[in-house]
Amino acid sequence: MVIKWLGHACFYISSQEGTRILMDPFDSSVGYPVPSVDADIVTTSHSHHDHNYTQAAKGDFEVIDKPGTYNVKGIEIKGTSTFHDGEGGKKRGTNTVFTLNVDGLRVCHLGDLGHTLTDEQVKDIGNVDILLVPVGGFFTIDASQAATVAEQLGPKVIIPMHYKTEVINFPIAGVEEFTRIMGGFSKVDSQEISISKENIDKLSKVVVLNYK
Repeated sequence: MVIKWLGHACFYISSQEGTRILMDPFDSSVGYPVPSVDADIVTTSHSHHDHNYTQAAKGDFEVIDKPGTYNVKGIEIKGTSTFHDGEGGKKRGTNTVFTLNVDGLRVCHLGDLGHTLTDEQVKDIGNVDILLVPVGGFFTIDASQAATVAEQLGPKVIIPMHYKTEVINFPIAGVEEFTRIMGGFSKVDSQEISISKENIDKLSKVVVLNYK
């Protein structure tokens, strides 16, 4: 599969069979160029403007925005209910973690997760090969909590998201503290990376993509 980071928490995943998945698309208020891509599946973790701008997708696509089990165009999708804050949703509501089976690998997008996971949530999410994790804090888990969640889920590859860059004005931290806690990373001078069952074990544990 090819995983492309479009900025913030938005990823565009293309399977070997050509199925296209857009995850947590954002609107123009965020600061990154607004995506405009053909999609077969669009997932939104919650109903905030920086995660649910489905107008960014083109074509005949299916929107998945709730917990549950789905199978769309051969892609198995599991939505696990979590919260957008550490107070059971009292501050910012609920959040859905989506785990997708793509090309024999399980990709987990944590959305705006606001807390470390319970044992029940870890069990519900299941095995994770590639973890897309927010690390910027304030609206989501911070770098330290993100490291804890990564340990809970045990992915082979971690791609950080939802952190401060030069184009976004949100009061969130950069990626540096997370990579420091994790003990290193590799930076890809590209928006995208190709990951398969054949090469995943050769990649760095933490991979930082470039949104440009």
